Amino acid sequence: MSINWFTFLLVSLAVFRLTRLLVYDQITEFIRRPFMQEYEERDENGKTEIYLIPRENGLRGWIGQLISCYWCTGIWVTLFLLLIRWLYPEVADPLIYILSVAGAASIIETVIQSKIYEE
Repeated sequence: MSINWFTFLLVSLAVFRLTRLLVYDQITEFIRRPFMQEYEERDENGKTEIYLIPRENGLRGWIGQLISCYWCTGIWVTLFLLLIRWLYPEVADPLIYILSVAGAASIIETVIQSKIYEE
């Protein structure tokens, strides 16, 4: 399988977006929840902070470690996208286009927001 620079860029943006979706975004919290434990901590102002930490043992702990690590999840997402693109390009290509455009949009939004708060 050969990949030109444009396809590499599209897949890279798609990997970025899907990885971020799985590791951080609130919409996928239901996927992470079975593999994480919730810890509450009060700060000096009495406000309760809730932290999600990977479970400690077993398969659920291993998966929790995996999906709480951006770098680890990125490798598996890359493997998934490239494998599905190789086996089922008619399914993978639209998914990669959608995720890559969303990834580019999120990067642009981050840059714009940083410029607004910088001023």
